[in-house]
Amino acid sequence: MDRTVIAYVIYLVVSIGLTVWVARTLSRNGRVFLADVLHGNEKLADAVNHLLVVGFYLVNLGFVALYLSDDDTVTDTRGIFEALSAKLGVVLLVLGVMHLANVYVLNRIRRRGVMEREQNPPVPPHAWTTPAAQA
Repeated sequence: MDRTVIAYVIYLVVSIGLTVWVARTLSRNGRVFLADVLHGNEKLADAVNHLLVVGFYLVNLGFVALYLSDDDTVTDTRGIFEALSAKLGVVLLVLGVMHLANVYVLNRIRRRGVMEREQNPPVPPHAWTTPAAQA
C-alpha cells in the first residue's frame, strides 16, 4: 500500500476520532452551562445543545475532508509523521477555535441575561418621593 494512502487513513481515523470525542465532551459538559444561559429551560437547553453538536460535526468534518488532499507524495515513514503532525495540528487548532467561539457566544448571551435580571429591583417600591428642589 502506498505510504500516502496510509497517511490519509491514519489522518482520517485520528481526525474523526478527535472530532467525535471533542463533540461528546462539549455536549456532555456544556449542557449545564446552556441550562444556565437559557434560564433553566432544560428542554430548550437540550435542543440547542443538539443543534450545536450537529453544527460542530458538520463544520469540523467538512474541514477534515477538505484538508485531506495533499500535493506532496509521502515517500518514507518520516514523511508520514510530518504530514500527520501538520494536518492533525491544524485540525486540533480548528477544533479549539470552534470551541472558543461557542463558549464566547454563549457567555455573551449568559452575561446579557444576568444583566437583564439585575436591572429589575429585588423589592418593588413602596412609596414615591418628590424630587429635591434644584438650587
